Amino acid sequence: MTDDVRLRLRRGRGALGFSFFVQGVTFALLVTRIPAIQDRYGISDGLLPVFLAAVPVLAGVASVATEHLVKRVAPSAVLRWAQPLVLLSLLGVGSGDRLWQVALALGAFGLSVGALDASMNMLGVSLQQAYGRSIMLGFHAAYSLGGILGASAAWAGAHWRLDLFVGYLPAVAVLLPLALLGSGYYVDRRGREAGPGGEGGGLGSGGFGLLLPLCLVMACAYIGDSTVANWSAKYLQDVLGSSEQTATVPYNVYMVTTLAGRAVGDLGVRRFGAVAVVRCGALVAAGGFAVVAAAPGPGAGMLGFTLLGIGLCVIVPQTFAAAGRLFPGASDTAVARLNIFNYVGFLVGSPLVGALGDAWSYRGAMLVPMLLVLVTLFHARSFGPEGARYGVGHERRAGDRVVDVGRGGHEV
Repeated sequence: MTDDVRLRLRRGRGALGFSFFVQGVTFALLVTRIPAIQDRYGISDGLLPVFLAAVPVLAGVASVATEHLVKRVAPSAVLRWAQPLVLLSLLGVGSGDRLWQVALALGAFGLSVGALDASMNMLGVSLQQAYGRSIMLGFHAAYSLGGILGASAAWAGAHWRLDLFVGYLPAVAVLLPLALLGSGYYVDRRGREAGPGGEGGGLGSGGFGLLLPLCLVMACAYIGDSTVANWSAKYLQDVLGSSEQTATVPYNVYMVTTLAGRAVGDLGVRRFGAVAVVRCGALVAAGGFAVVAAAPGPGAGMLGFTLLGIGLCVIVPQTFAAAGRLFPGASDTAVARLNIFNYVGFLVGSPLVGALGDAWSYRGAMLVPMLLVLVTLFHARSFGPEGARYGVGHERRAGDRVVDVGRGGHEV
């Protein structure tokens, strides 16, 4: 690999990492201010779930559309325009005062975020293949860091009773030009290889059969993640008897441990292989849910949510990486289809736990995502050969050859 190629890969990796960071900030600013959004627009409790469900549904539609779009334009071009649209949609959510305006802004957010998530992970997978070693967890660590900072900014806005538009504007004003500037360094991949899905990037019904276990793992991981996001505070306060202030701690701890786990996760994959890391993550996450379900008090409950962050954080990035390994000639298509199950898990997780909690008990409800996370153990072989340190032999060879790398929408 020449020095020029290494430099372009490093710049592309840095630019894409910043894109993940920006998306983490943006998403956290939206979801942590949902009560304020509801109050601003007078959205009833009955109507709120409809608005919240519409975002992942539209994101799934956009992910499917992105699968077809990247056959004509580079994923970097999709990401270059999707990210500004996400940021502007966030600003739109904070600037209206009528129901149709927030519906339009959230619809635009859902569509643009689906295209962004799909194209961002497409570029991450192709960069990992070019690097020849695991780097996907690092990108998702940047997302976690952005989420922590975005949630902190949202807390400050709520604490100082800032108008939503005033709270969102500084983040958009800073991040939008930087994201556009960084987009000039995105790196695409040139030269599709024939894979299980067929030549030229196709992914037929047989290929989708190979992808299906990863789709199931992705959905189960996001059911676990959405359970923490939506129910950790209520569980700690209503079931374990914590104060309202203490009830806000578990999600913050979960995000911090997610960041820490992803920051070192790539080293674990290189040392022990993707299969071992994913299996370990699934077992730790299942243990976390078990601790939460059996916790006698708030302290033990927070320990359980901490274990959940450590365990769940490795599964999603490695699922995207495994899709790239299975379909080296159709990785963009595989990532786009896999990304849909991100939203499936998000849609299913919160209502599932809520319904089980109301009909049975919230302690018992926590055992259901625990069992679903354990599904990952049965499909761990889909993440790569047992002895692989990067997940795929294709990636291991990449470091020994010159990789033709472009920038700014030119494919590699």
